[in-house]
Amino acid sequence: MSNPAAVPAPPATDPSFTPPSLGRRFGALVIDWVLCLMVSNFFADPLRDGWAPVLVLVAEYGFFLGLFAQTPGMWITRIRCLSWVDGGRVGLGRALLRGLLLALVVPALLMDGHRRGLHDRLTGSVIADAPRAA
Repeated sequence: MSNPAAVPAPPATDPSFTPPSLGRRFGALVIDWVLCLMVSNFFADPLRDGWAPVLVLVAEYGFFLGLFAQTPGMWITRIRCLSWVDGGRVGLGRALLRGLLLALVVPALLMDGHRRGLHDRLTGSVIADAPRAA
């Protein structure tokens, strides 16, 4: 039998929800960007072909956020991307859209009180702390 009190409230309904710092979010993005530069180097010159690392970033976000709720950078900085309404995974489609919107940069700079950028609000997502491994 499960304990309903052990299930965390979705961020949208949790008055005590506190988003992670911008430093951790930015750190995760920098780690992911470096990984994307390294991966794109296998099929293009990232310095000449600026589209290559961006394409890898969108694919990385779609795959990792859609399936695991964390990119490698988010895993290292102990944050994750969840559905704002129910606290579950965002799924592949919304994760791809979030990655595409993030690649446009401007939506990420327009944040609300919960540090949800425009890309988060348009995809119904939020960045939250990841639970520590037991």
